[in-house]
Amino acid sequence: MWNHDRNSDEAVTLSTHEKALRINLDAMRYGTFAEIGAGQEVARWFFRVGAAAGSISKSISAYDMAVSDAIYGRTKRYVSRERLQSMLDHEHTLNLERLRPSRGDTTAFFVFADTVSARNFKGTNECHGWMGVKYQAHPRDEDSQVLIHVRMLDNENGLQQEALGIVGVNLLYAAAFLHHKPDLMVQSLLDSLSTERIEIDMIEFSGIEFRHVDNRVMSLRLVQLGLCGAAMFGPSGEVLQAAEVLRKHPVLVQRGSFRPVTNVNIDMLRSAHARFADELAVKPDQIVDLMEITMRNLLVTGTIDLSDFLARADVLAAAGKTVLISDYPEYYRLAAWLSRNTHEPVAITLGLDNLLDLFEQKYYENLEGGILEAFGKLFTRDLRIYVYPMRDPATGVIRTLENVEMPAKVQSLFRHIVDSGRIRQLDNFDESVLHIFSRDVLRLIKEENRTWITMVPPEIADVIKRRGFFGYHDMDVQ
Repeated sequence: MWNHDRNSDEAVTLSTHEKALRINLDAMRYGTFAEIGAGQEVARWFFRVGAAAGSISKSISAYDMAVSDAIYGRTKRYVSRERLQSMLDHEHTLNLERLRPSRGDTTAFFVFADTVSARNFKGTNECHGWMGVKYQAHPRDEDSQVLIHVRMLDNENGLQQEALGIVGVNLLYAAAFLHHKPDLMVQSLLDSLSTERIEIDMIEFSGIEFRHVDNRVMSLRLVQLGLCGAAMFGPSGEVLQAAEVLRKHPVLVQRGSFRPVTNVNIDMLRSAHARFADELAVKPDQIVDLMEITMRNLLVTGTIDLSDFLARADVLAAAGKTVLISDYPEYYRLAAWLSRNTHEPVAITLGLDNLLDLFEQKYYENLEGGILEAFGKLFTRDLRIYVYPMRDPATGVIRTLENVEMPAKVQSLFRHIVDSGRIRQLDNFDESVLHIFSRDVLRLIKEENRTWITMVPPEIADVIKRRGFFGYHDMDVQ
């Protein structure tokens, strides 16, 4: 997509062929291609375009598991981040040991590696892979690294291999020539491809060239640009690949704005988690909790405010929560994504006001079967919804599934789903926090009314005050 000379911002469209050739003709870049599974599709591009001797020190493909283990060490899963990292580390170390004494002053060494499971003969496997590049941006430079996880969406093995080759060239080119503009790096990964062929659901930047990159923002970019439908990061800001975190675990999701996290958010997740664990008869730590922010929520003002997004991320981190950013405003699409990443039961917890939105028929006008089709997709999986009560601000009455007023058109459907046990009332809640709403906390912060401090967990109040989030201003500081 972009060709940025190091001393110019002039943008020129490049094909995959042109990108590979430019790397081959760059006398400064020299390194190794190490690929497992689906053929050596990336290295093939560099041999195909010519002048490969100028950039390739070695090309290796350790298909046999015993051979792979002998080179890179034993591993439980061969298509994994762990295996990719061992490949990058091992081959980069060899390049530096063998070649730095003779040409280190003029050469920036790199290793491109991937470990991939493309479509098998029977078409029964998960088609995905890990790709990465570990490299020096300049001779004698400290190391930098970019890792990505991809899902191949083509139905034929040959097409998947072709797509892998293209995205691999894009990744290496971006690392070599676009490292000063990480946003452009992300945008360029699907050059000559489309989201119908490849999904990139995780990217991680690290090392000297990316010391100022916030990987949480890069996760947001993946979803914002449509490279994937959802991305995750942990409490420490570390990016996570969904299947590796959720696989073989029950999952509980709470959707919200989290501007900021309040005592109600924490109690809702606590009560739902306890109920879920009890119903499944599992240990609480087996369940993965996710705090979900949708792109619709982030775009409520029309554009994404990165400072606001990072403030939300930081308060969720202070609460020790894993964050899911999704482009799935419809719950049935979220449920489908979750079911793709775990075969264990899934639960969603939401407040009664959000439950009313769930039954709004206008949100399903794009479906031929309307709300019935949406609920059919939502509840065909092992999924349950836990509903947290709401105190009516006007009357003080606590609203639950028993006394909620549903529109007449959906009343029968609502009662049927409740009676079938798919939607369940939480009864282990803390009644003392039901008066708290995030919008009121946000207003009180901006009004410099200190009562907001009692409405959020202490660690959340501390980070808001220390960082000046959500318009907070310390009245004692003049």
